[in-house]
Amino acid sequence: MGPKEVLELCKAEDVKIIDLRFMDFPGLWQHFSVPLAELEESTFEDGLGFDGSSIRGWQEINESDMLVKPDPTTAFIDPFLEIKTLVLICNICDPITGEDYSRDPRNIGKKAVKYMKSLGLADTAYFGPEAEFFIFDDIRFDQNAHSGYYFLDSAEGIWNSGRVENPNLGYKIRYKEGYFPVPPADSLQDLRSEMMMLMIKSGIYIECQHHEVATAGQAEIDMRFAPLVECADSMLKYKYIIKNTALKHNKTVTFMPKPVFSDNGSGMHTHVSLWKQGKPLFAGDGYAGLSEMAMHAIGGLLKHAPSLLAFTNPTTNSYKRLVPGFEAPVNLAYSSRNRSAAIRIPMYSANPKAKRLEFRCPDPSCNPYLAFSAILMAVLDGIQNKLDPGDPLDKNIYDLPPEELAKVPTTPGSLDQALNALAEDHQYLLKGNVFTEDVIDTWINYKMEKEVKAMALRPHPYEFCMYYDI
Repeated sequence: MGPKEVLELCKAEDVKIIDLRFMDFPGLWQHFSVPLAELEESTFEDGLGFDGSSIRGWQEINESDMLVKPDPTTAFIDPFLEIKTLVLICNICDPITGEDYSRDPRNIGKKAVKYMKSLGLADTAYFGPEAEFFIFDDIRFDQNAHSGYYFLDSAEGIWNSGRVENPNLGYKIRYKEGYFPVPPADSLQDLRSEMMMLMIKSGIYIECQHHEVATAGQAEIDMRFAPLVECADSMLKYKYIIKNTALKHNKTVTFMPKPVFSDNGSGMHTHVSLWKQGKPLFAGDGYAGLSEMAMHAIGGLLKHAPSLLAFTNPTTNSYKRLVPGFEAPVNLAYSSRNRSAAIRIPMYSANPKAKRLEFRCPDPSCNPYLAFSAILMAVLDGIQNKLDPGDPLDKNIYDLPPEELAKVPTTPGSLDQALNALAEDHQYLLKGNVFTEDVIDTWINYKMEKEVKAMALRPHPYEFCMYYDI
């Protein structure tokens, strides 16, 4: 769809408002709206101005003027707003030079794809994220100088099996048993289906929806794989539609990786494959049906995983999910079918077109443009340098003797460890000017100051349980 077709769509759908959306640095969708009369064919080239200094991690106040340039291929009708509104995802540009902004996450995604093509290795990088999330009925939290707490609730939560509900009908999902009972235990089937249908109507190809393992409304809706930037665009639409559909039903959604103690967290297992001229490059006659290129790609992911996690698992809460000995894939190894490894080779189909790598560490708190771009750069570095991934881990990690388990490297144990790894290992991200030193430094400094140190300064409620009587 080009600019002319967008304007024709607006006329056909009687659109009144144009909503211009873009991604901030940490990973939240931002927007502002203009009346339809402000959108002309020239707008797609000239852009519209806004204050970049008010966006987290972006410009200083003395360099605040920025431009949004709508991408006409991203147009869709917002399914929630009362006044008919067309959404356009935008690129961010400098108004003086006209250049794409180096800290615009979408621009980083575009540069990663351009760099891949320049190498001649592949022309398409497909990504398929499996984002999990929780649907709650209530959430309250506060933190101040003299108190701090959170309280969440779900009618499905097993902790409500004894609650007076007049009547309590008893269909509560036990811890780790949410995968996947039928209704009435699964009380959210219709809600997830509504989310799925709205996504399809908005242009996202959806493959399935289901309840996930945890109690209290954990869910998953799977998108079909797509090229990197398109997939990241769809991930933002995905979150937007899920949150607003839940809101219509007086429910709330979180993509926090670990909101519920003692049950599974929410991951975003990410499938990746490279293609060239319509042919899959990861299919071959090696281990698990992989090509030599795919094995080197695994080597790149494993080598750079500690620094990768600064983008794919970018919150302090991410590391409440990535804990050794539990369900999360913290072991930096690869395997066919073995879900305890950080990289799995799915074996559902013998079709070469289905051959891909599943990186199981990421979670849905990430900025998808940055996460997917970093994953692609690690994959490309592995292929360029023919990195050997070592032997696969086809044993049950939980049955390994301690001396053998000690030989398996693991993911960082905290966000600050991942950020320190990124500070030490980021040369692979700078190739092709995809990420820049400024982007890396800004990311590390922002995360350290706004999240790591902010969390370290505050007492935790459980510390009072452990230490108050000392």
